Amino acid sequence: MSSFGSQMRKRLEELRRAGENVPRIMMEVAEGATVEAVRVAVENTPPNGGVKIAGTNTRSGQMAQHWETDSRTTPVYTGGAVRTELGNNMMYASYVNDGHRMDRHFVPGLVINETSGLLEKSPDGSGGILVGTKTSYVRGRYMRQKASGKYRTVVRAELGRRVREVFH
Repeated sequence: MSSFGSQMRKRLEELRRAGENVPRIMMEVAEGATVEAVRVAVENTPPNGGVKIAGTNTRSGQMAQHWETDSRTTPVYTGGAVRTELGNNMMYASYVNDGHRMDRHFVPGLVINETSGLLEKSPDGSGGILVGTKTSYVRGRYMRQKASGKYRTVVRAELGRRVREVFH
């Protein structure tokens, strides 16, 4: 199977030979694919999958929101190349994406609510618990890789559709 880049170059060359405005097509396809990639990244970023957001002051959904604010979906065309960006500037995004080791350590201000049994941050910072006692490794969620895969799928499909429209 040929690489993504060679497939893309082949489709763009077919469009160029047909007299199409390739830079415009590249920009439209890249923007649509990046928007889809951001959507997939948000869908796969915790808390997700029907997980109830629970525990006072603990889960915010902030990292998922940052895919939309930190990504650049509007393409920039320079030097014959189109550039968009899938980004998340949260400090811990790479740890959630790739997974991380979990050492036992004390977290001040984190408490277990006696009524609900949920983890909560104490508003006044009092208390604390020892974490990392049940697992030594937290598996990654691979949001970025899933989003990149979606980007490539959309680009392949859209360029294929555009070539079929021109030649049929």
